[in-house]
Amino acid sequence: MIFTETEIAGVFLIEPEVIEDERGHFARSFCAREFSDHGIDFLPVQSNISANKSAYTLRGMHFHAAPYEETKLVRCSAGKIFDIAVDIRPDSPSFRKWIGVELSRENGRALFIPAGCAHGFLTLEDDSEVFYQMSPAYTPGHDRGFRWNDPAVGIDWPGEPRVISARDAELPVLEEVIG
Repeated sequence: MIFTETEIAGVFLIEPEVIEDERGHFARSFCAREFSDHGIDFLPVQSNISANKSAYTLRGMHFHAAPYEETKLVRCSAGKIFDIAVDIRPDSPSFRKWIGVELSRENGRALFIPAGCAHGFLTLEDDSEVFYQMSPAYTPGHDRGFRWNDPAVGIDWPGEPRVISARDAELPVLEEVIG
């Protein structure tokens, strides 16, 4: 795996090292030792799948409150998404910065999102599926979120959402959530 640290501390773009032959290809998607070698302490305890019927479906911006902050390894197993991580750690030098990457089955890339960052995505194709590995396990009652188009964060989405849940559409701005 090829690890590229982004401008947000702890957020990594992870690309597969693909071995191809006449049968197809093989690539490792997770290795605790390789993550540890890059300073990432991550042992997933839960996996989730988000199936999205329509292009331009928006999910986000979500995170979990302390002490149940989630760490995520996100990949797109079908279709294509624009995946976002936002640093919401007030004492971080990259507070309110965001990173956006295109994830698809074809490019095989993943985004590692550490605790203290919010996550969201916009599907770019119909029938896009997102596979998450997470730690710790989901803890009900600690989910939080902020508005996907919060001007103080300024995410440059590649299009307007056509499908968004009422919950996500009504989220407050980040400042109201973290103070």
